Amino acid sequence: MWLTMLFIVVGLAAGGFGGFYYRKVEVEKKNKDLVEKADKLLDDAKNKAKEVLYEARNEAFKLQDDLKKEEQKKQEQLNQIEERLMKKEETLDAKSEEADKLRTELDTKVASIKELRGEVEGIYKLQSQQLEKIANMSKEEAKDILLKKVEEESKEDIIVQIKKTEAELNEKSKEKAKIIIADAIARTAAETTQESTATIVNLPSDDLKGRIIGREGRNINTFEQITGVDVIVDDTPGSIVLSGFDLIRRYIAKVALERLLEDGRIHPARIEETVEKVKEEINVLIKELGEKSVMETGVTGLHPNLIKILGRLKFRVANGQNVLKHSMEVSYIAANLAAELGADVSVCKKAGLLHDIGKAVDHEVAGHHAKIGGDIARKFGLSKEVVHAIEAHHGDPMPESIEAQLVQAANLISNSRPGANKDNLDSYIKRLSELENLCNSMEGVDKSFVVQAGTEVRVFVNPEELDDLQSVKLSHSIARKIETDVQHPGAVKVHVMREMRAEDFAQ
Repeated sequence: MWLTMLFIVVGLAAGGFGGFYYRKVEVEKKNKDLVEKADKLLDDAKNKAKEVLYEARNEAFKLQDDLKKEEQKKQEQLNQIEERLMKKEETLDAKSEEADKLRTELDTKVASIKELRGEVEGIYKLQSQQLEKIANMSKEEAKDILLKKVEEESKEDIIVQIKKTEAELNEKSKEKAKIIIADAIARTAAETTQESTATIVNLPSDDLKGRIIGREGRNINTFEQITGVDVIVDDTPGSIVLSGFDLIRRYIAKVALERLLEDGRIHPARIEETVEKVKEEINVLIKELGEKSVMETGVTGLHPNLIKILGRLKFRVANGQNVLKHSMEVSYIAANLAAELGADVSVCKKAGLLHDIGKAVDHEVAGHHAKIGGDIARKFGLSKEVVHAIEAHHGDPMPESIEAQLVQAANLISNSRPGANKDNLDSYIKRLSELENLCNSMEGVDKSFVVQAGTEVRVFVNPEELDDLQSVKLSHSIARKIETDVQHPGAVKVHVMREMRAEDFAQ
């Protein structure tokens, strides 16, 4: 038993020792391998470090060589610049020496000339003294005698020459003036616009004439009352005529009638609605017309409200011409004349375009259109030169600047050229305007229209201010006032209309 235990213990001890030894051998073997690997890694690292150091050293040497080459190149450039500067300095020194030499020579020549001048003056004085002794008179006396003698001998020749020169200058100036004016007119190439007092509206069918007249004439009467124009429906096929002296009213009537014909619904309510809409649209059109005229003439710096007033001239007539077209033509002519004569082109161009601006409101404001135009231009901050040219284009006040004279001349050229003047139409329109203004000035009058070529006045009164009896009295008062205040070639019918309308809404 004990022997067995002993063998077991000895066997365990021997096995433990053998296992310990085996593990020791294995550990030492692994340590040896690790040491060998570490040594190998260390050797590799040393080799790589040597290679990197070698490459870095080579790169440093290469950079050093490049820097030396660059420095050498810069030094060569500096040397070249220095050589050029040295050459220039040598050239300047040579030129400076040459200039000094020339200055010395000039000083010598100047001194020589001064000496010669002194000698000449001495000789001249000596000669003068000797001549005075010989002639027994002073130099001034001899000069006066000589001039008087020459003047007496050539007096007639001088007068003839002066007259001849004056005649030539007058002839040349007339020719030059004709050329300048003709060139100015030719450059504008503006058409002659003749305006009449009637507008033709084409109809797609004659059957529409009956619809325009309406039952018992309601449609045509309503249209004439609202627009203030005469609608002439005759036997002329495919057209009717709108007659009236006011271009704005005729335009509104024409556009409104064309829209009614296009729409097909023609009755009093629709007529009123269409006419009111066209009246609103015409304000936009007037502004566009003003902007277009400013753009075409090249005038700048005008206030928008002034441009809008300018557009109203499209619907004004003077001397048979459309005033806006006439104003643009005057602007062109005045600007071209100013360019030829060296005057201020911008002033002439602006004053020429605005010279008749007063005609846009002369039926609303009392006074001559030139004075009204000057006040308008002054109100909108235009220059004194432009305001004066506008006020003086009819000679009252007299033009004080060349620009004002050119605007006046351009206005006369535009009015006087063939086909541009039509005084009868102008006086006719003026008489009709006076008739309307007279009626509108009466108390209780809402609006009035002159129709039938001035033989009838339609007066619309406010029904809340005047009753039927007062309307009758008003017609007599207007008739008597026309007889005393307005020149009229024949009888004028005064038609006073009082209309009361009542409206309500069903909810």
